[in-house]
Amino acid sequence: MSITFKPSELFAGELDESLLGQPFAEVLGDDIAVRMSVPYVSDDSRILSGIWEAEPGLSRWEFLDRGEAIHVLEGRMVVTEDGGEAITVEAGTAAVFPIGWQGTWDIQKRIRKFFVIFNS
Repeated sequence: MSITFKPSELFAGELDESLLGQPFAEVLGDDIAVRMSVPYVSDDSRILSGIWEAEPGLSRWEFLDRGEAIHVLEGRMVVTEDGGEAITVEAGTAAVFPIGWQGTWDIQKRIRKFFVIFNS
């Protein structure tokens, strides 16, 4: 069965709220409030998809056994892979963080993204 939707209109209501932390990322500074909803999980739990929002802040991400593809709907962040150049990812752009990617996300303006996480 196919599922179709417009990411910009998805989850206009309440999202689950929490603070960013392990096992997803290490916060490098003040707490970062996040909100998310995960309406799709594959039968084998290897793929999940949904909406994620986060307030500004700096965090370290290590995609050791999973990867992520995103489409930014609102906001802006600068991502820097270890040993690499800083790249700005903002509303209207997409990015892929393959399995093995390690680096920082510096959210500069509250971000809202559609994501697909794929586990190894």
